[in-house]
Amino acid sequence: MNSHDFDQARRFAVTPMGKIAYVERGAGPVALFIHGFPLNGFHWRGTIEDLSGIRRCIALDLMGLGHTEVAAGQSLTFEDQARMVAAFLDKLEIQQVDLIGNDTGGGVSQLVAAHFPARVRTLTLTNCEVHDLWPNATLQALFDSLGAEGAMAGLKALVQNPAMARQAFAAAYENVEQIPAEAFRVYLEPVLSTDERALNVQRFVRAAQSDRDQMVAAAPMLRQLRAPAQVIWGDADTFFDVEPSLSWLKANVPSIKKVIAVPRARLFFPEEHPRLISVLLREFWNSAF
Repeated sequence: MNSHDFDQARRFAVTPMGKIAYVERGAGPVALFIHGFPLNGFHWRGTIEDLSGIRRCIALDLMGLGHTEVAAGQSLTFEDQARMVAAFLDKLEIQQVDLIGNDTGGGVSQLVAAHFPARVRTLTLTNCEVHDLWPNATLQALFDSLGAEGAMAGLKALVQNPAMARQAFAAAYENVEQIPAEAFRVYLEPVLSTDERALNVQRFVRAAQSDRDQMVAAAPMLRQLRAPAQVIWGDADTFFDVEPSLSWLKANVPSIKKVIAVPRARLFFPEEHPRLISVLLREFWNSAF
C-alpha cells in the first residue's frame, strides 16, 4: 500500500482524548497494530495488507504522532495512550483484539494489557520499552537531541531532503535504503505541520520519565496476564538492549508462549519484513487457542 492509498483509507474515531486517526483492512477478528516513535500507522502497511484475509486489521496513530488530533491539554503518557486505545475500541464497538506493538507501541501495548486485560485476546511485542531497562545511552541521546532548541527545525529539513532523512533513520533499520523515500515524509510531515503538533512531539518525548515509572508500576499486572503472548525481537537493535529486555519479559510475563530472535534486525524491522511478521502472527494465532 503506497502513501496515497493509505491516506485515502484514513478514518477518524472521535474520543474524549481527541480524533484518533486509523486505517483498517479486511474482516474477521480484530488485530490492532500500534506503531513507534516518531512513526505512525503507515509503518504497518505491509503486514495489514498481508493479513487482511484473516483479520480486520487496524493501524492507529498514537496521540502526538501521525494524523491523530489531540484534545487540548491531553496528557501523552503511556497510561493515557492506553486509555485512548480503550476509548478507541469502545468507539468502534470492538470488545477484544489481537494486539501488536513495536517500539513505543510495544510499551503502550503492555499498559493496555496491564490495565485492560479483557480487551486483549493475544499480545505480540516487538522491540520496545521494558520495565526500567530504558532508556539506554543511545535512546537517551535521541531524547536529548529532540528536546533541544531548534530540534523541530532539524526535523523539518529532513522532510525536504530524503537523503538526510535516510541517514537520520538509518540506525533503526537493517537496510534503510529499502525503505521508500515517501515513508519519511509520511512520518514527519503531519507532526510538523503546525507549531502545536511540533510541540506535541516534544511533549511526547518529555513524558519518558513518567512512562518509565508507569511501566514499572504495571509489572505486577503483567504478571497476572492470561492472554497468550509472544515476543519477536530484532537482535541488532541499538535502542533497546536485547538480552536484559528479553530476560525480563521471560521472567515477568508468564503468558509468553514463544520468544523469537530475528538475526540482524533492528528497531523498526517490522516495516522491512512485513511478511515475516504476518507469517509469525498467523502461526501464533493458530496455536494460541
